[in-house]
Amino acid sequence: MNETVTVLLDAMPYVLQGAAVTVIAVVGAMFLGLFIGVPLAVGQVYGSWLARAFCGLYVWFFRGVPILVLLFLFYFGLFNLVGLNLNAVAAATIVLGMTSGAYQSQIFRGSILSLSKGQLKAARALGMSDGLAIRSIILPQALRLSIPGWSNEYSIILKDSALAFVLGASEIMARTHFVASRTYQHLPMYVSAAVLYFLLTWAGVIALRALEKRVRIKGYVH
Repeated sequence: MNETVTVLLDAMPYVLQGAAVTVIAVVGAMFLGLFIGVPLAVGQVYGSWLARAFCGLYVWFFRGVPILVLLFLFYFGLFNLVGLNLNAVAAATIVLGMTSGAYQSQIFRGSILSLSKGQLKAARALGMSDGLAIRSIILPQALRLSIPGWSNEYSIILKDSALAFVLGASEIMARTHFVASRTYQHLPMYVSAAVLYFLLTWAGVIALRALEKRVRIKGYVH
């Protein structure tokens, strides 16, 4: 027991450094997914048949291929093919972000479709272009309605980030595995990693719920 406690205390600062790497990767992936997902959602709802086909193909590919396969495909294949010399953390963040973009696009698409079509028609009647109406009227409402779904996506991306250790990214799982394989304290170390992931999930969900309450408009009916 004393040996286990000693290992945990000695290893915790090292593992917590990995938690910082995990947070950076997850936050980066979430925002990259946001910037990809919004245009995809708009393209699927308001785009031409060609735009809808492209967006649908993107979503189909990234939702249909396992994240582990995508990490290997991009890190060892496509990134090298185009001459991108990225470290493991940057590569994992980009791949997680592109994958998240496909899932987030469906969150945003559902929010857009939940809005009354009369809003866009009213904007046109006032002389607004479709692009201006979407940016000024549709998207602000859709983004606010998407926060609960975004919270769920955060939890998924956080758990998927554990797979980044197969690329050599020095995040929670990689550092936990490193310590466990050298001290043979596998159960305590992996339990500690699970607790860290749980705490990060809990903190992120609480923060997004607070954001949802902050931007909620009392009496708003869409």
